[in-house]
Amino acid sequence: MADPEPLAVEFLFYADCPSHDTALARLREALQREAAPAALTVREIQTEEEAQEAQFPGSPTIRINGEDLQPRGAVGPYSLTCRMYFHAGGRITPLPTLDQIRAAIQRHAPTQARPAAAG
Repeated sequence: MADPEPLAVEFLFYADCPSHDTALARLREALQREAAPAALTVREIQTEEEAQEAQFPGSPTIRINGEDLQPRGAVGPYSLTCRMYFHAGGRITPLPTLDQIRAAIQRHAPTQARPAAAG
């Protein structure tokens, strides 16, 4: 059987938003835990023009196979700004949870690439 195509994972950030380091660490941990093959691209958005071109809704932004981790928060306007993530119970924070990132990876990972469930 051929190896599955790696997930195209993009991490976009604006350096003035303090949460991007933690978000990138969570993303890397989620990729490791899910053991799904992935090609991770990390890109700093530095100008308003880059934000428009990348359709950057704020920092941090994580996309898997072109789909935003949380499409509800990915609407414009696109600019150099910090982003908010929506959590269960209506809580809003500047970071996605590890579980939210893992769930997004699971939605996109080929079934054969995921570890078998213990059971």
